[in-house]
Amino acid sequence: QLRQPLGGTHHARRLRGRGQAGYGFVHVAIDDHTRLAYVEIHEDETRHTAAAFWTRAYAWFAQRGITVQRVLTDNGPCYRSHPWRDTLAALGITHLRTRPYRPQTNGKAERFNRTLLNEWAYARPYRSETARHRAFPGWLHIYNHHRPHTALGGKPSFHTAALIPQARTALAAEAAERGRNPILLIDEAHILDHNGLDAIRLLTNHDLDSGAPFA
Repeated sequence: QLRQPLGGTHHARRLRGRGQAGYGFVHVAIDDHTRLAYVEIHEDETRHTAAAFWTRAYAWFAQRGITVQRVLTDNGPCYRSHPWRDTLAALGITHLRTRPYRPQTNGKAERFNRTLLNEWAYARPYRSETARHRAFPGWLHIYNHHRPHTALGGKPSFHTAALIPQARTALAAEAAERGRNPILLIDEAHILDHNGLDAIRLLTNHDLDSGAPFA
């Protein structure tokens, strides 16, 4: 699994209809650190659809203070295409791929997909594909803003994402306005797990820049 917090995963999944419902392709981007999810439903997973989706996903994450440096995808044709390659290159993003026939390599996206299928796509019978699509924004809002995540200490994704730009602004102000570099002392740091240490690293040095005053 990609450990870089300032990255993400992208995956497209085809939904089968039940009853009168049709089908759709769900394009998903998950931030590795905060678990924030950006999702769009399309009629296909072509190279141009995937590339355009990622352009919008990148802008959406940037608006929330998340800088994407790496993207992990499966080996689908759209992710081996020139439009996909060119889109990532224009944004300065490194493209990583999962191991063939090893979907667990992209574990966070796969877990999100299972949750999406169980709690929204097939949670109940829909009278039409349109009805299923209408139910999606509400479910995604709950997932991002209210659903607790064990890996985030029981907090929703949006709570963690909101702290990053706030902490970055406050720490930068100390250096720029007062000429002081804050020092963070952590008692009993040895008991922190990997997620806890990554959270501290992000809050104090969002861009993981070795030249930053808080590196």
